Amino acid sequence: SGYAKEQTAQTQQTERELIHDHIRGMDFVISTAAIPGKRAPILITEDMVKDMKPGSIVLDLAAETGGNCELTEPETTKVVHGVSIQGPLNLPSSMPTHASQMYSRNISTLFLHLVQDGKIELDFEDEIVSASCITDAGKIVHGATQALADGDSGPGPTGT
Repeated sequence: SGYAKEQTAQTQQTERELIHDHIRGMDFVISTAAIPGKRAPILITEDMVKDMKPGSIVLDLAAETGGNCELTEPETTKVVHGVSIQGPLNLPSSMPTHASQMYSRNISTLFLHLVQDGKIELDFEDEIVSASCITDAGKIVHGATQALADGDSGPGPTGT
C-alpha cells in the first residue's frame, strides 16, 4: 500500500540531486517508493538513466502505480540508454515457492545447528542461539525482549 509521503517540490528536487549523485556508479537499482492511493513518486529521471553505466539495471517495484523511474512501463522490460528498465507487476506473487523453499532450508539449517547427538543443545555463548532464543526454562533470555518486558526500549537485539 506504500509508505512514502508526498513532499514539497524543493524536497523532491534535493532528493533527486542526491540520487543522481549516487546512481551514476550503480550497477543495479531497486526502487520501491509508493504513496497510498496516488501515483508513485518519480525518483529516477531519464537524465539519471543516461548517466548510468551501460548494462546497469533499474528494477522498479513501484511499477503498478506508475513507477519511480520516469521510463518505467508496467509489466515491461526495455533498454534505454544502455540501461535495462524493468517494471514487474506483483513480483511477490511470482516467488512463493522459492520463498517457501528458502524459509524451510533456513529452519532446517537452524535445527541442525541446535541438535547435538540427537538432542537440542542451547549454547547461549553462540550468537545464533542468543539472537534467536527468546525464552528458556520459563525465563526471558533475549536481552532486547527482556528490556521491552521491563518497559525499556533496550540496547539491541541481543541485549548487548
